[in-house]
Amino acid sequence: MQFKPIRETLLAVDRLSVEFRTRTGTVRALENISVDIQTGEIVGIVGESGSGKSVLAFAIMGILDRAGKITSGRILFDGTDLLKIKRSQLRQKRGKELSMICQNPRAALNPIRKIGRQIEDVLQAHTNLASKQRRERALELLSLVRIGDPSRRYCAYPDELSGGMCQRVTIALALACSPRLAIADEPTTGLDVTTQAAVMDLIVELATKTHMATLLITHDLEIAAQYCDRLIVMHAGHIVETAKTADLFQHPRHPYTAKLIAATPAPEKDLAHLVPIPGNLPDLRGELPLCRFRHRCDRASSQCDEIPLEQKLIGNNHLVTCQHPFE
Repeated sequence: MQFKPIRETLLAVDRLSVEFRTRTGTVRALENISVDIQTGEIVGIVGESGSGKSVLAFAIMGILDRAGKITSGRILFDGTDLLKIKRSQLRQKRGKELSMICQNPRAALNPIRKIGRQIEDVLQAHTNLASKQRRERALELLSLVRIGDPSRRYCAYPDELSGGMCQRVTIALALACSPRLAIADEPTTGLDVTTQAAVMDLIVELATKTHMATLLITHDLEIAAQYCDRLIVMHAGHIVETAKTADLFQHPRHPYTAKLIAATPAPEKDLAHLVPIPGNLPDLRGELPLCRFRHRCDRASSQCDEIPLEQKLIGNNHLVTCQHPFE
């Protein structure tokens, strides 16, 4: 009999809030965000552009823009609060235990350094491997991410590779030290459909083999539905719904989630039947309503302006933050 490995909470983001100071005011990019990821789990974060998905990833990795400031909350990685350790300690964890696959591979890679040497740079920073062993590991990683003729590609520069190959290289960089958590930030952006599927299949296969936790950030609900165990829906810096993937698509509880699904193209949908979400994301500067979806929601009432938002449990591990969720 084959036993499934026991899953334990690896990452727990607890009531995290992030602000950005700008010349035109303070942007409240994230407000009271709580997320948990278990070992071996693939969790997707979906939502419109500007909802705070990438800001959350940057906060976890400790690479927020200089204008950004974490104003409250904790980021617990295997019980250690990443916000309280020294920057040198965080740098040691970043790349070794936590890694990130960026959405723009060409921008993430050094254009004047051979890709094999870039992989070796990561290994040199986080392992005790000798020079020959680093080269062997780099070639192994290129083969692992299915790049043909690894010895030749090892000596190539990023501009000599296709977009799909560059993305595979960034995956190799992220997985070089066998991290326990990988954050994939829109890893299929700009790739054709066939390459998108190949990249996602590769990430999931490697995650399954190594029992690595994966946080997938995407605006593509079709990809999220196909590859994620659980989904988190974000809107304007709030988490509005969290559920198992199948449950969320079959029974969306938050009005925003329902509209997001209705506005998403799918093979069985005629484009004429897609329903756009009315309005725009609110300006995150100045006064904001308790529910940031309030002015776009056709279920809103005066209650939404008077009672503080609370997370409600509906069904089996299905969480929604709304005064008038679908039952």
